[in-house]
Amino acid sequence: MNEDLTVRTASINDAELLADLGAETFHDTFMSSNTEEDMKLYLAKNFSRAQLEAELEEAGTIFIIAEHNGEAVGYAKMRTQDEPEGLNESNQIEIERIYSRKEYFGKAVGKTLMEACLRIGKSAGHKVAWLGVWEHNPRAIAFYEKCGFQKFGTHPFRLGTDLQTDILMKKEIS
Repeated sequence: MNEDLTVRTASINDAELLADLGAETFHDTFMSSNTEEDMKLYLAKNFSRAQLEAELEEAGTIFIIAEHNGEAVGYAKMRTQDEPEGLNESNQIEIERIYSRKEYFGKAVGKTLMEACLRIGKSAGHKVAWLGVWEHNPRAIAFYEKCGFQKFGTHPFRLGTDLQTDILMKKEIS
């Protein structure tokens, strides 16, 4: 399927698509491990059209969309604004989100998006790519380790009212 996937950079015209795709993929990935109330709070705050428009216009932020036969099946968000404690690399890029529709799990969407993120980061001259992954998401942790990421710390992540812990992982890309 990898050869049937295309990846493109998102524009402001994709705000509604990204809001819908983001809410769907986040919900499907994490709903079984969180309360409905916390999920509703998080989705309302983070996946409105206005929120995605603001993120798309944010300096240093790039969204990419994976498509299969013209249908959006996954997306990734990268940004350069934050440097987490313990990274010690000012020339870094964060892969803040990387999600696939559940019916495309195991069909190379994540791999294709990750390859595109790393290529974009490297071509922009970044030395390190980093990300945060929920400590209770072993499938994603294993995927990132397979992609060459290594753990270097943790940070808090709030989902609704629930304070959770993300494992921070990094990979040299220069």
